[in-house]
Amino acid sequence: MKRQRIVLDTNVLISAVLFGGPPRDVLELVISGAIDCSLSLPILDETREVLRRTKFGFSPEQSFQLLEELHAACDVINPTTHVQAVASDPDDNMILECALASNADVVVSGDHHLLDLIVFRGIYIVAPSDYLKKIENKTNLPKRSSVRRVPRHR
Repeated sequence: MKRQRIVLDTNVLISAVLFGGPPRDVLELVISGAIDCSLSLPILDETREVLRRTKFGFSPEQSFQLLEELHAACDVINPTTHVQAVASDPDDNMILECALASNADVVVSGDHHLLDLIVFRGIYIVAPSDYLKKIENKTNLPKRSSVRRVPRHR
């Protein structure tokens, strides 16, 4: 049976480090090697930029350590396909581009612009808590009514 491949949105990576909870649980599964994950250079660049913001209080060493762990645990790809599926927040398209380029099964995101899509070209888009429920129960992905919409932090 093929292992499932996911793409993590930047907001999940940052939430995992700052707040814990389901985003951290998903990230720990990725870092442990239990889940295959792809990230793109633009996603890693955005993560690096967010971690540098003084309001989060990350030292350069902490940022470097997280990015090194992500490089070691994830397949880092350089997508060549460009999409324009999220007109209201074009930066979100890089998540979908990574998912397409890596043949991902699922995008794990807390961004309502992506979650509202539900499925993009056969790739499910779910919140971290819904993804954890899916893999714990080995159930199908959630239906539209159960997809949790989480506003993006500004």
